[in-house]
Amino acid sequence: MNPNEICSAACFAAADILLPDFSKVDGTRWAVVACDQYTSEPEYWARAEAAVGDAPSTLRMILPEVYLDEKEARVPTINAAMKSYLASVLQEHPNAMIALERTQSDGTVRRGILGTVDLECYDFRRGSDALIRATEGTVLERIPPRVEIRRDAPVELPHVMLLIDDPKRTVIEPILGSCADREPLYDFDLMLGGGHVRAHRLEQAEQAAVQAALAALTEPKEIEAKYGDRTLAPLLFAVGDGNHSLAAAKAAYEEIKSRIGVDAAKDHPARYALVELVNLHDGALQFEPIYRAVFGADQKALLRDLRQALAALNGSAAAQSIRCVTADGETDFSVPHPVQQLAVGTLQAFLDAYVAEHPEVTVDYIHGEDSLRTLVERENAVGFLFEGMRKDELFRTVIFDGALPRKTFSMGHAPDKRYYLECRRIQ
Repeated sequence: MNPNEICSAACFAAADILLPDFSKVDGTRWAVVACDQYTSEPEYWARAEAAVGDAPSTLRMILPEVYLDEKEARVPTINAAMKSYLASVLQEHPNAMIALERTQSDGTVRRGILGTVDLECYDFRRGSDALIRATEGTVLERIPPRVEIRRDAPVELPHVMLLIDDPKRTVIEPILGSCADREPLYDFDLMLGGGHVRAHRLEQAEQAAVQAALAALTEPKEIEAKYGDRTLAPLLFAVGDGNHSLAAAKAAYEEIKSRIGVDAAKDHPARYALVELVNLHDGALQFEPIYRAVFGADQKALLRDLRQALAALNGSAAAQSIRCVTADGETDFSVPHPVQQLAVGTLQAFLDAYVAEHPEVTVDYIHGEDSLRTLVERENAVGFLFEGMRKDELFRTVIFDGALPRKTFSMGHAPDKRYYLECRRIQ
């Protein structure tokens, strides 16, 4: 049996999930937004600190990345808080899957299911055919600091969101409907504009239905219907958010495996990671393009080289268009025969090569067309606009091109990211 067949048999499973007793613990102060948000806004984390006060909170068990350079001082305190909460706050919900309804800041409701995935089935390397794959390039130097944080942590808190390509809505949506009338496991507002969260524990039959529906997504007939080739290695889960956190979990597990041996590691809790599954086709899930701005370049030379590079491409992907914006005006570049599936991939390949040859040139990644236009007027930069990736292109692109270029798309706004709430032992 190949690795993907083994993974498909246990692709997503229940976990012994740890939660506080929300009749005694204030959920709004307990749940805190993902650590990789507001990384340039320490004032946000100061507000979170003020909101939490001395109440039990996941804020005590995470390291916001705005403080990543303070990890040596903060990590021991974080680990101590985890141990304290295990003894006094957290209660185990054995063999649990949790169905989630997250009301976002705009009032839309995103639906998901929380459980574990097997890290043996995950590979973030470009070109992987694993069942769980990264959607964007993984920056290897970002992994060791996260491994250091995880290495001695007794529990994990997830902000990883895995996407499934389920246009028929066979996995998540039926389960949310079946448990909607039951008493919720928790139900409260999230702090600092994060919306609302409501959750239900799934019954055994519902867990089995989720696993069966996920397995059906890997069937050759389903792969052929969606991607045109039944022989493709199935991509069941694409990492939507938290790829570097999942990569760190994988690296930490590999450390353990090398230390205790493959056989002993088979049953180690760090082999698994707690994640939330979300359907790519959920109406509340929106993708936004991330544009490029180039600084320090000879504008005429840059555009000349870009035109030549695009004209030389002889791929089979659909034709693309890239718009260049400068303080002097705009120019459209057509790409009749691109190699990459997406315009952002075509442009990024050119920019990577150009920067390698022109070390004085830098590239920044800009959210929003208005922001880009303002920037090029003010900073004498060259901006590039392109059509954003449609949601239904994500899986096809990862399957055929491998992981996308870094900063291809943004999935929702900062207050709508996953909040830390559930925990799980990893030691």
